[in-house]
Amino acid sequence: MQPTTRIEIPPRLVTLFTLAQLLERFDRSSTVDATQYQSIVQKLIVELKRIETDETLKRLMDVFPALSDLYENLTYEAAGLCRSNLEASVQSEAAARAVLEKAMRLPRA
Repeated sequence: MQPTTRIEIPPRLVTLFTLAQLLERFDRSSTVDATQYQSIVQKLIVELKRIETDETLKRLMDVFPALSDLYENLTYEAAGLCRSNLEASVQSEAAARAVLEKAMRLPRA
C-alpha cells in the first residue's frame, strides 16, 4: 500500500487541484468524451498561466502526472523537459540509437 500524500491546498490553487483530479481520472479512463477532456485541459491551461510556480504547485505536479505533463508542454519553449526524469530520457535516447544502428546494419532487400 502506498503512503498517502497530504498537501495543504491554498485557496488560490483549489480550482487547479480540482481540475487536476478530473484530468487524472480522465487519463485513466477508457470512456472519456473528447470534448470534456479538451475542456478540462483548456481550463487547466488558464489556471497554470494565472498562477506562479511554487513548491505547492510542484508537489501537485508530483501527485498528478497528467498535470505535470501539461505544465511541461506549456513551458517547453522556456524550460524544456524540466519535469522529466533525465536518466529515463537518456536511457530512452540510447535505446533508440541502438535500434536505429542495428536496423542500418540489416541487409537491404
